Amino acid sequence: MQSTNYLVSVDQFNNEDVMQFLHLAQAFKQGLTVTLNRPAFAMDLFFENSTRTHTSFEMAERRLGMQVIPFDPKTSSVTKGESLLDTLKTIQAIGVDLAVIRHPQDDYYQPLIEAGLPMALINAGDGSGQHPSQSLLDMLTIYEEFGHFDGLKIAIVGDLQHSRVARSNMELLTQLGAEVYFSGPKAWFNDDFAAYGTYAPIDDLVGQMDVMMLLRVQHERLTTTNNESFDASAYHEKYGLTNARAAKMPATSIIMHPAPVNRGVELASDLVEAPQSRIFQQMTNGMYIRMAMVAYVLVQQGILNADQLKGVQDVNFN
Repeated sequence: MQSTNYLVSVDQFNNEDVMQFLHLAQAFKQGLTVTLNRPAFAMDLFFENSTRTHTSFEMAERRLGMQVIPFDPKTSSVTKGESLLDTLKTIQAIGVDLAVIRHPQDDYYQPLIEAGLPMALINAGDGSGQHPSQSLLDMLTIYEEFGHFDGLKIAIVGDLQHSRVARSNMELLTQLGAEVYFSGPKAWFNDDFAAYGTYAPIDDLVGQMDVMMLLRVQHERLTTTNNESFDASAYHEKYGLTNARAAKMPATSIIMHPAPVNRGVELASDLVEAPQSRIFQQMTNGMYIRMAMVAYVLVQQGILNADQLKGVQDVNFN
């Protein structure tokens, strides 16, 4: 990966980059600590609701020794018409080193990068576009389970059309050598997904997949008409991972979900904590993978010496 202050898309990562992040996250998980060269400041600008991503980024920043400056979009100058670029110029001017941003607009980060801002930027999700940190934490969860990606059969099931997780994961999984399959409402499957995998009814997949990755139905991105006609029970029976379907999964396969989970919709409620579920492990891994991402941009800024990471397998952030 070319040295950069911006981590915004999985398109930036080759396989070596992915493994660097995974191994560094594992090192942090095993107790690696680092010391920053000076006080450093982060601001997490979330223009969409979030629990896991927001909290785990803040925890990652604090565990690395950064100070986190609070931001509330409802009380910011954005409500007065200030552009996102001018907001970032402002917080940069007062000394913020890292902005972590979630925004409802696809590719919101492009004009920010084109403006050449020297501060670091990490994309925490853009509309229905990219979600690189979620994708990397999913890769970490799969890697810890199987030790490799090559030849694994992974089904991504649910609201494909509106999912930045589906888009990021299908790219990285295919690149890493996994076989990707899709399921869910056929109307939400299009040529973007067909380039990375095959669509099949969920009943044709559950008996042969290594990973069943369920996606939330994103009601906030559906039309009013679609939301009014949505039947949660009918969706669960036709497209969800029911208890009966889960019983057909291979004993070594796992269940994943980026959360929040709509229990009884995309999967049966008691499957969330089932022995094959890795949903809460994903959340734990999310904090460590975000530590790895933040550490990377801190190295690029000279705030963290890369020498402190030299003992970690495959990691070379110089």
